[in-house]
Amino acid sequence: MRVRTFFPILLFALPALLSTQTPVKPHPSPMKSKTPNAAAVHQSAIVIDTHADTAQRFLDEHFDLADPLGSGNLNLESIHQGNLGAEFFSIWVEPTLYKGQYSHRTLELIDAVKQQAAKHPDQVEFVTSLEGIEQAHRAHKFAALIGIEGGHSIEDSLALLRQYYALGVRYMTLTWSNSNNWADSSGDIDDASIPHTAEGLTEFGKDVVYEMNRLGMMVDISHVSDRTFYRTLVISRAPVIASHSAARALCNAPRNMTDDMLRAVARSGGPNSKGGVVQVNFYSGFLSQSYRDAQKAQEPEMKKAVQDLKDKYKAEGKELTYAEIDEVQRQFANRIPRPPFSVLIDHIDHIAKVAGVDHVGLGSDFDGVSGQLPEGLDSPADFPKITAALMARGYSAEDCRKILGGNLLRVFREVQQVSKELQAEDRPRITEKQPANKPQYQSYSESAFRSVNLSAQTQALSKTSTLPAPSRSNPRSCPRKRTRAPRKAGSHRRFPHPHAAQSPEPPPPAPNLPSAAATPLQRPAHAAPVQPR
Repeated sequence: MRVRTFFPILLFALPALLSTQTPVKPHPSPMKSKTPNAAAVHQSAIVIDTHADTAQRFLDEHFDLADPLGSGNLNLESIHQGNLGAEFFSIWVEPTLYKGQYSHRTLELIDAVKQQAAKHPDQVEFVTSLEGIEQAHRAHKFAALIGIEGGHSIEDSLALLRQYYALGVRYMTLTWSNSNNWADSSGDIDDASIPHTAEGLTEFGKDVVYEMNRLGMMVDISHVSDRTFYRTLVISRAPVIASHSAARALCNAPRNMTDDMLRAVARSGGPNSKGGVVQVNFYSGFLSQSYRDAQKAQEPEMKKAVQDLKDKYKAEGKELTYAEIDEVQRQFANRIPRPPFSVLIDHIDHIAKVAGVDHVGLGSDFDGVSGQLPEGLDSPADFPKITAALMARGYSAEDCRKILGGNLLRVFREVQQVSKELQAEDRPRITEKQPANKPQYQSYSESAFRSVNLSAQTQALSKTSTLPAPSRSNPRSCPRKRTRAPRKAGSHRRFPHPHAAQSPEPPPPAPNLPSAAATPLQRPAHAAPVQPR
């Protein structure tokens, strides 16, 4: 019995003996992966900035994207260094300098952006859609887009709005720091000398928002007053964007958004919408409360210096440009220390926590803040620092790609889809009766009258002439056998001779049309008034 039990014991003990002599190499777990490098994550993203005022430099300073940065923030070199994939160039018309010529200035700025794409076709592509951004990215080109900053550019005209869209404008900020005739701005909402709307949007303002939805133009609520903000979200059928705003909880500026507003943007759009996006502004005065307090302290002196410059140019009969005003403002702003780079990440992090990581992005305001940016952030070349800082705070590679541009692309896609749906709603439906057959229409155009008259003739003809049922015995009435009946002698003419005697036919009964004088025309509320010819 002892001999028989020895061999099973030996067999069970053999693997243990061998394991003590031959070390087993550990296999890496397939669930564990190497932490992605921040630089690699940044390079893999389509980085989109939704606001830069460089168009002013193109037009007024004859700046070219291939030039050195100089006192600006954006050029081709910094674009390539920071992997900036797309930029929305702001079409901003200074409301005081260009009063009375808003559309003229708007068109010049649009043309200035397009000229840059024409000068550098190997590096820059002017695009107008989500697909255009992706195509430029695949071609390793910088995608240039345009957005209007300030609804005063449309001069209270939906026709101008439509033409701007045709020229490539893909978002419009409803107001700048000045209120217009149909929407209120946060910049002058407390100024009693300036008229404001009763509800945040007039009836025409609601039409503007709807027309933007229908066209596929993103509605931008940066700069607007709180009342206009909420009214716009009620009206808009598509998700909205804030192209360059920040969090009011961290810096108490009226231009920034409260936590409730951040959450409202995330819920904007239709019932099936995934919500809008807040693009964080890089301006120090919107990021740092201490910087803003110092700025407000010097504001009276700065405004006086700007007004003195305007008075001097007016007395000399010279035209003042915004670049010259910006130089004065820059001199004052440079006296205030720049806040640390971390304040920008604080705002991104706050919005991501309040509204969700799917509702935050980048809206630098480059070339529009007199160089007043956080330390270490001077151009798109510094964008990789943002990715690294976010990953250091625990954001995943996928979250970083959303913040860098993925969220904006999602909203852009949904705005385009809503546009298709709204335009499809205007198509006539087969199941609907024609206007001439509807009893509520009390007046008829000439074409409608002809339609009714033709219908009456058809009914009268159907009563007086009855065709025999198809049968084999009647070959002319049988659809399966198309044999002709033999012609009678002398019936070589297809039609009767005009002088031949014909029996008169009774005229069809006149249609029973309602009297236009008895019942006046009832026009839909949205219809334009009839213009005399």
